[in-house]
Amino acid sequence: MTGSRPVRVLIADDQMMVREGFSVLLGAMPDIEVVGEAVNGREAVRQVAALDPDVVLMDIRMPELSGIEATREIVAADAAARVLILTTFDLDEYVYQALRAGASGFLLKDASARQLAEGVRVVASGDALLAPGVTRRLITEFSRLAERPQAPGPGQYGELTERETEVLVQIAQGLSNAEIADRLFVAESTVKTHVSRILVKLSLRDRTQAAVFAYEAGLVTPTPGGPR
Repeated sequence: MTGSRPVRVLIADDQMMVREGFSVLLGAMPDIEVVGEAVNGREAVRQVAALDPDVVLMDIRMPELSGIEATREIVAADAAARVLILTTFDLDEYVYQALRAGASGFLLKDASARQLAEGVRVVASGDALLAPGVTRRLITEFSRLAERPQAPGPGQYGELTERETEVLVQIAQGLSNAEIADRLFVAESTVKTHVSRILVKLSLRDRTQAAVFAYEAGLVTPTPGGPR
């Protein structure tokens, strides 16, 4: 819920059955409203500008403009909409690219109605869908597969305090604010403040982008067993 109104959702997928299925599932939720659909990335970009949704459910492989490129254009336009990528395990190789393009997280297409609705709510609230199980493993894999640039110099994250850097690493490990607070023996509100400062100092959009930054900066090293 954004304020007192339902979360406004745009569904972008070139498969009609997928669009209709998600529309029915989300339409049954009292706090979510499906305001439009798009059959390709180009239309998704146009619909975001016209309908001003809170969340875009974005397929990766679409004609005319891919979900990755559409996400990049939506983020570049400074739209308020947050992008939630829809994927299958067959498309793992593309998801990390989508996160780098500015997506706020991703869901598997076989997600339950509850998981789908909760994912929409999480992203709409300004958080990122980045934490449990599959996300953690995939982020690790994408970090290994992605072409890793040189680690940013001190000027790029040197403004972070030691505690903020510690929080950033734990964000990249998929921990929630409550889990980070428990590890650092501080209040959850303190962690929220650290997260906000990290995003501002690094000019990042949300926790997902913070996690990607941490991997690319070499602050977190992917291992076969998971992030460290």
